[in-house]
Amino acid sequence: MARTGVPISSFLALSAAVLLTAGCGSDTGAADVAADGPAKAGAPAGKNKPVVVVTTTWEGAFAKAAGAEDVKVIVPQSVHHAPDYDPKPSDLAAVAKADFVLYAPFEPYAAKIKEAAGSKAKLVEVNLDNDPDKVRAEVDKLGALFGTADAAAQWKTGFGTEYAKLNKDVQAAWPGGKSPSVVTQVFTAWAAKLSGATPLGTFGPEAVTPAQLAELSAKKPALVLDNAHMSTGTVLPDSGAKQVKIVNYPGEDLDLLPVYRNAAAELKKAMGAS
Repeated sequence: MARTGVPISSFLALSAAVLLTAGCGSDTGAADVAADGPAKAGAPAGKNKPVVVVTTTWEGAFAKAAGAEDVKVIVPQSVHHAPDYDPKPSDLAAVAKADFVLYAPFEPYAAKIKEAAGSKAKLVEVNLDNDPDKVRAEVDKLGALFGTADAAAQWKTGFGTEYAKLNKDVQAAWPGGKSPSVVTQVFTAWAAKLSGATPLGTFGPEAVTPAQLAELSAKKPALVLDNAHMSTGTVLPDSGAKQVKIVNYPGEDLDLLPVYRNAAAELKKAMGAS
């Protein structure tokens, strides 16, 4: 999901307020961690647990899956376009006390948040893709950084079981027992994989061009998997394909599994299953 950066002036203007907020010690959770000392990357999780600040709930879900317990989300889940969010002094105060700040490559403002807050936290780039293999790789990486490898391994076991169940359920809903053909937005290809569908092509993140419209429509897909967070409207009008909205971002509970359950339910509905 392409996003532009947040103006650095918005963060710098809050610097004085951040210092006051941090100095008052109003954030008791962060203060407790600071008193114990910051957690070290790769150290066993125990008394000193890592304080993790993430830009969105997507990174937050990856952090939680990896075993992080103290996770602060900067951009609320209700904001689909992060640059529209106006950071608060408490956001920068949280960054200033963090051990890790997680961000995605398409979120250049993450580094600016850290710079404006004067944080010494480790910036960690996260590959935000719900493809199961990529999710497992990121959870492993974060678990090693946080010192929570055991928790990460436990989560992956549960995730594998749930993913296999959903995959089987969706395939059982194939019309006539045949894999449906699909066209996906570049950030929803993981949902096609979940369904076992036959991929015919991708589009986006920009709006489909006339040439792409003609090319993709000619392939006669049964489904178009759109990105609910950056939809450009009806992708292939008059093609006869059913358009399915796929949600990438988890909710405020930072649980990644409902994202897959929701996608499976939407896919089954589009294929005519009850």
